[in-house]
Amino acid sequence: MSELDAQVPTTFDPFADAKAEDSGAGSKEYVHIRVQQRNGRKSLTTVQGLKKEFSYNKILKDLKKEFCCNGTVVQDPELGQVIQLQGDQRKNVSTFLVQAGIVKKEQIKIHGF
Repeated sequence: MSELDAQVPTTFDPFADAKAEDSGAGSKEYVHIRVQQRNGRKSLTTVQGLKKEFSYNKILKDLKKEFCCNGTVVQDPELGQVIQLQGDQRKNVSTFLVQAGIVKKEQIKIHGF
C-alpha cells in the first residue's frame, strides 16, 4: 500500500505558467483592432489598447484626415479609452499605426470576419 501512496500525483495547475507570464506587466501589450457590424452594410472599427501616454484625440484627428471617415474617442469603464471609426478600417489603421511608429507590427491583433 505504501507504493500506491507514493504514486499519487500532487495537485497540478495547468495554468500556472500562464499566470506567471501574465504577471509581467507591460511585457506584451497588444493593440486590438476590431470591426463591429451595425445595421445593413454599416460597420464600425474600434481600436483599443494604445498606451496611455499617447494623445488619443491627436491620433484620431490624423486617422480621420487620412482615411476620410468620421470617428470619436469613447471612454469605457472596463477597457479605458477606445477609438471608434466609421467603416471597416482595420487594415488601414494597422498600417497607419506601424508607419507612425506608435506600435510594432507584432503588437497588433486584428479581429473580425
